[in-house]
Amino acid sequence: MNDHIKDNIQNTATWKRVLFIVIFWLIFNLVELVIAVLVVFQVLASLFSGEPNQRVLELSDQLSRYAYRILQYVTFNSDDRPFPFSDWDQGNNIIDVK
Repeated sequence: MNDHIKDNIQNTATWKRVLFIVIFWLIFNLVELVIAVLVVFQVLASLFSGEPNQRVLELSDQLSRYAYRILQYVTFNSDDRPFPFSDWDQGNNIIDVK
């Protein structure tokens, strides 16, 4: 085996990242489920009240940004680990939606 490949395979930083990827993938699936519940709730709230629930809008916005941060990390587009390994609001302004 090529020494370069062997060094890469034995790199503990990469294996540590793999562990965090697994953890964040599980968290992402939980966040995805919560977002799905919020979508159903928001649809029902809109049907009955005629407008979306403001608190659910804020929560779903934060969870969407958090899911984005997780995806950035697990796809190696960012080295910043999302919450709970950093502050909740750190980097949540990555997406500038207007």
